[in-house]
Amino acid sequence: MDIKEYKSGFYKQQYEYQSFEPELINHAWEISDGEIQSVLSEADRVLGELNAFSQLVPNVDFFIRMHITKEATQSSRIEGTRTNMEEALLDEQDIDPEKRDDWVEVQNYVEAINSAIEQLETLPLSNRMLKDAHKVLMQGVRGETKLPGEFRSSQNWIGVSLKNAIFVPPHYDGVPALMSDLEKFIHNDELQVPHLIKIAIVHYQFETIHPFLDGNGRLGRLMIALYLASFGLLHKPALYLSDYFERHKTEYVDRLMAVREGNNLKDWLVFFLYGVRETAESSIQVFKDIITLKERLEREVLPHFTTRRQENAQTLMQYLYHRPLVNIKDVASLLGLQTNTAAALVNDFVKHNVLDELTGKRRNRIYYFKDYIAIFHRREE
Repeated sequence: MDIKEYKSGFYKQQYEYQSFEPELINHAWEISDGEIQSVLSEADRVLGELNAFSQLVPNVDFFIRMHITKEATQSSRIEGTRTNMEEALLDEQDIDPEKRDDWVEVQNYVEAINSAIEQLETLPLSNRMLKDAHKVLMQGVRGETKLPGEFRSSQNWIGVSLKNAIFVPPHYDGVPALMSDLEKFIHNDELQVPHLIKIAIVHYQFETIHPFLDGNGRLGRLMIALYLASFGLLHKPALYLSDYFERHKTEYVDRLMAVREGNNLKDWLVFFLYGVRETAESSIQVFKDIITLKERLEREVLPHFTTRRQENAQTLMQYLYHRPLVNIKDVASLLGLQTNTAAALVNDFVKHNVLDELTGKRRNRIYYFKDYIAIFHRREE
């Protein structure tokens, strides 16, 4: 079926409301539109560059951790949380009690990404994996009473109430069959659908089914990264679209609704593919900026340390790429130093503008690797 002939579904009368019942997607798709082909080609090219680049960067897993932290904060921000990257990197005891619920949601997202990526080593991307990730997302937060790890068994909606909803997903009776169809489509190799087109359709369908009572937005965005990793489009999980969706939130919602209301799949696909291209370009630039920063610090800062202190300085420098927020106690433990010696090393890192104090406290101070974290912030602008 050519996407020009695509019919997204129909509204079905339920008791006192109408739910949207999407058509199944596990069938042949034909993409003859020239604009889609052009944007797809560009997105594929840049994604290939990112994949190659991520395999050349030394210690890339350190930087992937920061990508995941940023994704967790951006994806959760779309849902209304207000935790920033610096806060997300703090330990729970260092978080303002009023912000702790938001912080936990972000930490759950980080854990859900990491555990799902680990599962991909032994399991295919599947409904089982999505349920497992959902269970992690919902632990100890506001949605923990909403069937964590299970498809919904009641009606949900987007909006202030069911009666005045912006969108009402399909009736819960149909969710298992719709999600089974989605899973089959993901793994149907006979269809010859380009991967980026496939995941764009899958993301739309998942958000339309809204199979869980809560957490659908975060899980639907996480699924994009899992798909790219599962099918080898990226050897390292270095591309996350939440930042793009958050910056274009109104258009994101409008494009999804235009598919449901007017069968306008083309504009959604173009929007999604532009997002892949832009985000991949941004991720490549992050890696380039990190390499430039690393080379500058090795050239301009580390030579200032005496031979006797050089090993400790280099070990701390390397550690900061993995965990860019530290306190004196962390440094002392890492390097096996007395507190005063660790404090002197941290103070030297502050003097050379590697670390900056974050909290403004006189005691229990926390220091952050400001230029490194700034690289990830710049990509939001």
